[in-house]
Amino acid sequence: MTADAVLSYVHGADTTPLIGRTIGQMLTRAAALWPDRVALIADGQRLSWAELDDHATRLAAGFLALGLKVGDRIGIWSLNNSAWALTQFAAAKAGLILVTVNPAYRLTELEFALNKVGCAALVTATRFKSSEFLGMVNALAPELASAAPGALHAARLPALRLVIRIGREPTPGTLALGDVADLGSTGHGAIAALGESLQCDDPANIQFTSGTTGTPKGVVLSHHNILNNGYFVGRTMRLGPDDRICIPVPLYHCFGLVMGNLAALTSGAAMVYPGEGFDPLATLRSVAEARCTAIYGVPTMFLAELDHPDFDRFDLSSLRTGIMAGAPCPVPLMQRAIERMNLSEMTICYGMTESSPVSFQSAVDDPFERRVSTVGRVHPHLEVKIVDVSGRVVPRGVTGELCTRGYSVMRGYWAEAEQTAAVRDEAGWLHTGDLAILDAEGFCRIVGRIKDMVIRGGENVYPREVEEFLYRHPAVQDVQVFGVPDPRYGEEVCAWIRLRPGACATAEDLRDFCAGQIAHQKIPRYIEFVDAFPMTVTGKVQKYLMREAMIGKISDKTVAGHRTEGP
Repeated sequence: MTADAVLSYVHGADTTPLIGRTIGQMLTRAAALWPDRVALIADGQRLSWAELDDHATRLAAGFLALGLKVGDRIGIWSLNNSAWALTQFAAAKAGLILVTVNPAYRLTELEFALNKVGCAALVTATRFKSSEFLGMVNALAPELASAAPGALHAARLPALRLVIRIGREPTPGTLALGDVADLGSTGHGAIAALGESLQCDDPANIQFTSGTTGTPKGVVLSHHNILNNGYFVGRTMRLGPDDRICIPVPLYHCFGLVMGNLAALTSGAAMVYPGEGFDPLATLRSVAEARCTAIYGVPTMFLAELDHPDFDRFDLSSLRTGIMAGAPCPVPLMQRAIERMNLSEMTICYGMTESSPVSFQSAVDDPFERRVSTVGRVHPHLEVKIVDVSGRVVPRGVTGELCTRGYSVMRGYWAEAEQTAAVRDEAGWLHTGDLAILDAEGFCRIVGRIKDMVIRGGENVYPREVEEFLYRHPAVQDVQVFGVPDPRYGEEVCAWIRLRPGACATAEDLRDFCAGQIAHQKIPRYIEFVDAFPMTVTGKVQKYLMREAMIGKISDKTVAGHRTEGP
C-alpha cells in the first residue's frame, strides 16, 4: 500500500495482478485445480468442485435451451440453499445477468424489481415460513395459472416469460429447476464455446439499493468487479483449499454472494450454508460438524450465537478467521468473538454494494486495537480519498466524505444515468456518502453518514422509501422516517406522522398497512403522532432534532417499563 503522509489519500498498490476471467471460467478452473475438494455443503448434501461445475454447466445449458440469451436478466428469489448457488454459477456460465431479489420483499417491491430491470426469468422458492413466494408471484401474474411453462404473458410483469421453481412440487405455469438442468444434459460443448466469448467486463449481477433516497436502484456489477473483490477478501483472510466458510449471511446480498461464494471460488475453500434463514443454533452446529475454519456475520448474528444457551455444547476449535461487517462492530463483541469462538484472525470489512462491496478490510495480523477500532486499510488495487464539501482532499486525521476508485466501482445504476453521475464523478471516483477519517498509517475509521440511511441489524433501510409507502395511507398527511439507537439491532426505524384533519389512525393500523407490502425490517418499530415537524427558517425538516427527542422519550419510557408506540 502506498500512502501520502499528509493528505487523506491511499492506494492499495499490489504485485498480484487482477483476474481477467469471468465467473464461469473461474469455476471451470476451480474444477480443474481442486476436482475432488468439497465446494459446497448445503441442504444435507456435499458437492465437489468438479460436481458443482458439472451441475452449473448443465443448468446453464438448460437456460439457453429455454430461449434465454446472453445479457438477459434472470432473477433469483430465495433464501440460502444449494439451488441459489447453482443458479448464480449457471447464470454466469450462460452469460445471463443474475438479479438478486431480497427474500423479504413483498408484492410492491417484487413488482418494482422485476419490471425495473426487465427480468425475463425468475427462479423462486415456493415458500419459507410466512413467505409464500409462489403465491406472491401468482398474485402479480394470475396469468401464470393458465400459461404454458416458459410462455407467460402477464400484464403487470410484461418482461417475465419463465418462472422456475426450487423444488419438485408441481405448480401451474412453472418448471422445476431440476427439469431445466435435465434439458441441458448434453449442452456442455455449447456452454464451453459460449464461455470463451464472454468477457470479464460483461455485467454479471444486479443488486438493488436505494443509496439513501428514492426508489431502489439496480447496481450493475461485472464479473471483473465482484470476482476480484471476492478474491482479495479471501486473500486477506488467507483462505485456501483447506478452509471451509460458514455462510449464514444472505446470498442475495454482497456479503454472501461475493465475500462468501466468490471468495470460496477463487481460493478453493468450501461454502457451508447452515440453513436457509439465519438460526444461531444451526450455525453453531454447522461450524462444529463441518469443521469450519471461517465464519461470517453481522454483529447481531455473532451476539445471538454467543448468547445461545447451548453455545458451550459445540466444539468451535476449528475456527480461526471470518468477517464481522454490515454494521458498526462493538469492541466488547469483537473481543468475545475472538476469545470464545477461537477467532484469533477475525477481520472487519467496510464497503458498499456500488463498490462490489469491500474497500477496506483489517488484516489477520493487525494489532487487536486496530482491528476493533477501524475498518482496516485499503484493499489491493483500489484508491481512496477523503474529501471536504468542496471536493478537496483533507489532511490525515480530518473527517470528510470517503470516495473510492478502481476495478470495484460499479458499471452504474441500471437505466439511471443521472443517478449514476450523481455518485460517480468524471474522474471515476465513487462518492459513498460516508464520513471517515484516515490516520497516519492508512487505517480508516467510519464516523457517520452524510445522509440519514438507517442500518437495522446489518440491513439498509432507506427512509425515503418507507415515507413514500406510508404516504399511501389515507390518514397520513405527512411523514418523516429516521433511525434511533437500539441495543440489539444497532438502529430501529422510527416514523413521525402528521394525520390528515379529522382522520384517525393508530400505530398498529399503520403497521398492519405495511405488513405484507414492504419488508419487515422497514416497518417502523416506533411511531409518534405529531402536529408539526421541527423546521429550519428555510423550511427544511430537522431530522436530527426528531431523533434527539425520540431518544429521550424512548429512554424515559423504557425506564418506566414500556415503549413509545412500539412492541
